[in-house]
Amino acid sequence: MRSSFVNILLIPLSWLYALGVAIRHMLFDQRLLPSFRVDIPTICVGNIAVGGTGKTPMTAYIVQLLLDHGYHPAILSRGYKRTTRGFVMADSQSTAETLGDEAMQMHRTFPDLPIAVCESRVRGVYQLKRQVEGLDVIVLDDAMQHRSIRCGFTVLLTPYDRLYIDDHMLPWGTLRDLPSRALKADTIVVTKCPDTIRPIDMRVIDNRLHLPTYQQLHFAGIEYAPLTQKGTPLVLTGIARPEYMYEHVRSLYPQAELLAYPDHHSFTPEDIETILAKAKPFEFVLTTEKDLQRLQSSTLAEQLDAQGKALIALPIRMRFCTPKEYFDKQILQYVHENQR
Repeated sequence: MRSSFVNILLIPLSWLYALGVAIRHMLFDQRLLPSFRVDIPTICVGNIAVGGTGKTPMTAYIVQLLLDHGYHPAILSRGYKRTTRGFVMADSQSTAETLGDEAMQMHRTFPDLPIAVCESRVRGVYQLKRQVEGLDVIVLDDAMQHRSIRCGFTVLLTPYDRLYIDDHMLPWGTLRDLPSRALKADTIVVTKCPDTIRPIDMRVIDNRLHLPTYQQLHFAGIEYAPLTQKGTPLVLTGIARPEYMYEHVRSLYPQAELLAYPDHHSFTPEDIETILAKAKPFEFVLTTEKDLQRLQSSTLAEQLDAQGKALIALPIRMRFCTPKEYFDKQILQYVHENQR
């Protein structure tokens, strides 16, 4: 936990950062910077804070919902920490290096779905429209700060234990955008809710957020796939907030230990040696689906296999704590009403 002295030093920097963000929004609001709306339904899954809020499982949930109702969606993201530049479509030769780990995870989850990465969301949308026949909706992963494109429907995610109203702007807190930008979302989902959340807890948060009448509020948690592997795991992560996964694994394997790297960490040969040494007392290594994409290009799986140990990814998915039918209806109604 930061000391009060460090916080005092960070507060002025936080104010300067907020001022810069506010000026940028003013330039877009006054149309001094260009912003475009495209003639195809666009759904933005985003947040106003750095760190894990559950964007990837929410994106997967929305895409599956659209597929189940006969739509032909595509996913567009930035492709954070990829080695390529410009517009890149996922194909059979794609890796986490060419797409970024999150886009590569989506590609493995939906191998037949058009998935693209591009720094410019405007260019990415127009390229997808040109290249993908029958495309009728685009899901943009983490595009809430990209004012150059005006998405038709925005889903804002905020974690249960760190609501945006309780946070501060960078670098004092984790907000990368103004809290007032939450008013631009069409719906807000409080994510990573505990299994024990009660209706009274939801009402308290609802009252604190004080949402306008045009916004709906939903609550969701993370559901992990069953684990049947025998033995004790080393939990290996390179995500923003590994404590959720680690807490879940510890409930199943009390002797499990955590080896955590920074979010989107690129695993080096030296890291692999460290992981192998740390894994010696354990029967297997458990990681996230996102981390597995980056570990695919390393020798970790082969070296663990030579030691008789497995490298296993723990899949997750979005689990609604409130009736998901209301959320589904919002998404489907928007797409239906905005078809060309």
